[in-house]
Amino acid sequence: MINETYTRSDSDQHSLNQSFHTSHGEHDHDHDGSTHAHVHDEESLRRIVNRLSRIEGHIRGIKTMVQESRPCPDVLVQVAAVRGALNRVARVILDEHLTECIGRAAEEGNMEAEIEQLKTALDRFLP
Repeated sequence: MINETYTRSDSDQHSLNQSFHTSHGEHDHDHDGSTHAHVHDEESLRRIVNRLSRIEGHIRGIKTMVQESRPCPDVLVQVAAVRGALNRVARVILDEHLTECIGRAAEEGNMEAEIEQLKTALDRFLP
């Protein structure tokens, strides 16, 4: 397995956190017309970003393997490892969404909108 590390500076980490929050943006309007931000625990975000950084390094390693004409079976094994790692990250994100975001939506009374957004995301995510 290729094990290439990739580290980010604190400013890169903050930028990624901001990007994550921005890409998840504001949710649909609550019943009273207000919106709420998609907020996650900083420690959780750090763990997810760290996992994604390792995957990013792993993908660069696979690219190097291809450029060096390494045996196809070896490359495929590494692609499978990346696929598994991405699936594990997706699972962490889904678990957090179910516990944090859905729970918050239930408290705020906009569970239906949150469930619809999740269904839309799962339709794109699942094969």
